[in-house]
Amino acid sequence: MAKIDTNIEPLSSIGTTPEADVTAVHHVFTVLKGFFLQDDLDTDPEGFDYNDPDLNFGLINRAYDTDTSFDVSRQKTQWQRFERYVSDLNFESPKNTQYKILFMGRHGEGYHNVAERYYGTAEWDRYWSKLEGNGTVTWADAHLTDIGIEQAKTANAFWKRGIREWGIPVPEKYYTSPLDRCLATAQYTFEGLELPADRPFVPEVKELLREVIGVHTCDRRSSRTYIESHYPAYKIEDGLTEDDELYSPTHREITEEQVTRLRELLNDVFTHDKNTWISFTSHSGAIAALLEALGHRKFRLPTGGVIPVLVKAVA
Repeated sequence: MAKIDTNIEPLSSIGTTPEADVTAVHHVFTVLKGFFLQDDLDTDPEGFDYNDPDLNFGLINRAYDTDTSFDVSRQKTQWQRFERYVSDLNFESPKNTQYKILFMGRHGEGYHNVAERYYGTAEWDRYWSKLEGNGTVTWADAHLTDIGIEQAKTANAFWKRGIREWGIPVPEKYYTSPLDRCLATAQYTFEGLELPADRPFVPEVKELLREVIGVHTCDRRSSRTYIESHYPAYKIEDGLTEDDELYSPTHREITEEQVTRLRELLNDVFTHDKNTWISFTSHSGAIAALLEALGHRKFRLPTGGVIPVLVKAVA
């Protein structure tokens, strides 16, 4: 086999991190605690199942200040009362302050996940992750496995039940990473739901929402033409280049750079998107960076996992 260059330097050394949106406003982000179990340090991420109906997606059973006027007879669901509470937060907040609910979903299992388990993380990082595949399986811009597809379909069933039984508000806007495993996960998760006419499933592909950039071929995206042809209903953000100009085979993004990149994404979304209920379909590393940028506790998601977060942003 050809010798692989294992001398990896951070992206900052060659200046290939994505450029910030110069029109985006800087925000100070705060996670409002006391609303979701996932915010609580006593909640163990290991084994936490967002799909468990007894957990109600982690929404804590509690009263809100708005209950006295909105649900005097206590006939509304917890989610309906929470939706009203968040709506009032935005209505009463100053112009420079907004509140959003971010539903962050990790893609289903991809072929790269299977390969890393098979070879072990050390050998995967040292050698195999730099190849296109092993001759039997291809993991460059890794696609979903059959298990990954079923995990996304499980999320679809969760949303159907949540909308019907719990009154969970559906996202007003959908964003997805440009990597195929996320594009497919979003499709399997949200297509076929009974969505309101003003909240259609039309995801927007965002370059900054991708996984750690560089070296690993599973994190090298396909061309814009590929995305357009395979996901014609998706909206692709302006500026997404035809080929992946951010990927380098020898330079891999470090954690600090990834958090900075995902903070840029958040500033972009909170500047230009006035919707309250937002869906991100992304990756374990990217979601971890999003949580860090927001000031949320660490909460690692399994493949196909989802976490909701209530965020306050002050410009």
